[in-house]
Amino acid sequence: MSAFLRRRNPLRPVVLCAATVGLGIMLGGCERPPMDAVQTGYRGIGLAEVINPRLDAAKYSVNQLPVALPAAPADGPLASTVYQNIRVLKDLNVAQFTRVMLAITQWVAPPDQSCNYCHGANMASDDKYTKVVARRMIEMTRHINSDWTSHVAQTGVTCYTCHRGNAVPRNVWFTNAGQSGTTGLIAGNAGKNSPTTVAGLSALPYDPYTPFLLGDKNIRVIANDALPGGDHSSIKQTDYTYALMISMSQALGVNCVYCHNSRSFAVWDASTPKRTTAWYGIRMARDLNNNYLVPLTATFPQHRLGVLGDVAKVNCATCHQGVFKPLYGESLAKDYPELVGAMHAVAASSAPSAPADAVPVGRLYFDVDKSAKWVEGEDSLQSVVDYLKAHDTAKVSISGYHDPSGDVAHNLQLAKARAIVVRKALVSDGIAPDRVSLDKPMETTGTGDPRDARRVEVTVQQ
Repeated sequence: MSAFLRRRNPLRPVVLCAATVGLGIMLGGCERPPMDAVQTGYRGIGLAEVINPRLDAAKYSVNQLPVALPAAPADGPLASTVYQNIRVLKDLNVAQFTRVMLAITQWVAPPDQSCNYCHGANMASDDKYTKVVARRMIEMTRHINSDWTSHVAQTGVTCYTCHRGNAVPRNVWFTNAGQSGTTGLIAGNAGKNSPTTVAGLSALPYDPYTPFLLGDKNIRVIANDALPGGDHSSIKQTDYTYALMISMSQALGVNCVYCHNSRSFAVWDASTPKRTTAWYGIRMARDLNNNYLVPLTATFPQHRLGVLGDVAKVNCATCHQGVFKPLYGESLAKDYPELVGAMHAVAASSAPSAPADAVPVGRLYFDVDKSAKWVEGEDSLQSVVDYLKAHDTAKVSISGYHDPSGDVAHNLQLAKARAIVVRKALVSDGIAPDRVSLDKPMETTGTGDPRDARRVEVTVQQ
């Protein structure tokens, strides 16, 4: 026996070496010291934030505040009186408008494209989808700063908060299609057992965003009733809730006790004030996804959509990017009040006004072979509406122009469809249908401008 053991002894180093390598691989996924902890509540109740200095160091570079452009003077003509097709920032003067456009170019546009990322040769045109999207995103930014102070407080947001110099924010999400044709024991697994980084590589559902940040499902871990009754909260809701909480924890770079008391996660009055802020944040993300991003689905080209044809949407990581407050709580919005709210609530009254007896003419321009919505001329149509509301006896005639070349029958139908769209807009603005008539134009394009082949004119008749 001893001779046999002596013969086996030379293999011991091999076994020990293999065991050491295996242990190293197993421990390789563990956090390496040093780790820090910050106490955030009373001693002895487990309210402490665990901080990994190595991981935090990597977040600093993407959470630095850019240098703000010099402030613009508050006087000067409104940009909407100088430039065409300004629909959102009508309250800014030329200097303020130019400043915001330059800032957005630095925050969002690829360096090799600059203004061309959203604009073509005709700066007023909406030919590029990026301009249409950017306009809506500016509206969304103002909406957040004005209507969601329950979450962003006075810190506010700008385009830079999400984009950080990228045309598309790094942290957006699409509805996860998941596995297809699942059968057998894991059929109907509610998205579980397919680990993704969204839920911390756990076996929890891989798409917690759709039910909570797009839908309005209740975020629930435990039922309110001890016995079966009216509360039908299920384990499935618990799974989805934990997946969402893990994703939020990763998005903010915090652990659970940042919002909750670990002795009783469900009790609100034992939680930190940050839990209320997070509650509003979930609802803010839901509002932005449903009212600003999803409606833009048809505007985006196919290559910008997800595998299910849905548009990119926001979650907590879109703004926070790994830290408890975006940009560590530094406010860029304070340097850009143009993106917080209206700058000149009564500025229009100081702008040069048209003579009292001036009769406006509405001219609306459409994209080639399109009739669903005009891309330029909103201001001129609004002038006609205002005039009609101030002059009860006035009426308007609407004429759709067309190109004399090409298929004449198709062009006539296209011109008519465009005129009908404008008529519907007038009626929806409160103008009585019997005051709005459709008429054929006297000529086709009228001038040498190619846009005139795609215009609709609204002429006031006294």
